[in-house]
Amino acid sequence: MSAIPAFVMGTLCIVGGVTGYVRTRSIPSLVAGVGVGALYLYSGNSIRKHSSGGLETALGASAVLLLSSLPRFSKGPIPAMLTVTSAVTGAYYGKTVYNLRQ
Repeated sequence: MSAIPAFVMGTLCIVGGVTGYVRTRSIPSLVAGVGVGALYLYSGNSIRKHSSGGLETALGASAVLLLSSLPRFSKGPIPAMLTVTSAVTGAYYGKTVYNLRQ
């Protein structure tokens, strides 16, 4: 189990949220990007330290990001990238949690 996908997604979400705010003054982009990014970074740190709940938090952050970006999938490359990367990250952490529970 690796914390790298959570750290990458956390960084991408925070940078994306700040970029969205700078370009369009979109406060929802800033709040959502920083919020989901913080969840990913927290989960990555928990996974790295082998603390409880890190994998589940990463899976939850992926679900939140996927559900929020899926309706905007066809509106451009950024929403499409968010949808695909959150689905891939969610699948990775979902499989990891599933395998640990077996």
